[in-house]
Amino acid sequence: MTAVTTETVKEKPSIYVEDLVIDFALDSALFNKQYMRAVNEVSFILKAGEALAVVGESGSGKSTCARALCRLYEPTSGKVWLQDVDINEKKNQLSQRDYAKEVQMIFQDPFGSLNTVHSIRHHLARPLKIHHPDLKSDEIERRVIELIERVGLSPAKQTADKYPHELSGGQRQRVAIARALAVGANFILADEPISMLDVSIRLGILNLMEDMKKDGIGFLYITHDIATARYFAERTAVMYVGHMVEWGNSDSVTQNPQHPYTQLLISAVPEPGIRKHRKEMARKADIPLWKPDSKGCPFAERCLNAIDKCKVSMPPVSQLAEDHFVRCYLY
Repeated sequence: MTAVTTETVKEKPSIYVEDLVIDFALDSALFNKQYMRAVNEVSFILKAGEALAVVGESGSGKSTCARALCRLYEPTSGKVWLQDVDINEKKNQLSQRDYAKEVQMIFQDPFGSLNTVHSIRHHLARPLKIHHPDLKSDEIERRVIELIERVGLSPAKQTADKYPHELSGGQRQRVAIARALAVGANFILADEPISMLDVSIRLGILNLMEDMKKDGIGFLYITHDIATARYFAERTAVMYVGHMVEWGNSDSVTQNPQHPYTQLLISAVPEPGIRKHRKEMARKADIPLWKPDSKGCPFAERCLNAIDKCKVSMPPVSQLAEDHFVRCYLY
């Protein structure tokens, strides 16, 4: 992939990730400690006003990437730029408070991310007080009501007085989104924001986030559901065992999948009203535990098209179209 430099970063209001690597220790030994590689040389660009969907099975490294961008995990290696600032460079590192003004995270469980002993008003007023200390109490109250209305909760004043347990799952997720908006974040890392919600209200949350993109907010949208990725995100990246195996324009990736793993994900999407025999798309094999010294393509053991070199060396990046890339020896 083309190297990302501080010169290219200055051109657009974006988050740039280059060759991100995250290792976790498997034991507590002092010597000869063993590590697993949760994310391996992942690179992408998150642009303001657009969404990048990261799709894959559980354990593929999707949430780990988001947590690294949110500074909950420190990368083992690689670079993450916000504008022209390397967020992990010690000498010019942004404070956590300044960084939080730009990047916020929405978690999968809306109830677990809210404090049950505080009202919705408290959840929204607190970030306003922290990040905007000059605001007076009446202005804070006005903004709290505006935020509640902005995310589609009404009546706003009554909602502000409620507690998390008095709201539905979809309403709680809207509060979590309003809290991210309260600090004025330009980028939101949405970690499976609709997977714990009823099917009937998922579209409402996606439409709310779609409206937020029009206001210039960029999204990293993490999901198992490749169908919603196409609906919401302009670009899609498919991850398997910490590796990006296919990425590019969402329509191209989902309508013309080229990597065998992407094809497997697409084949698992149900088609209402259509009964068909599903042919075998992959061998039955355990998902590998990737380590720093592991070699080859991580999907090789499951791939029906694997050849000998798939097990000994990582396939190079092949460009299939203007905005469609894949890592596979088939191309």
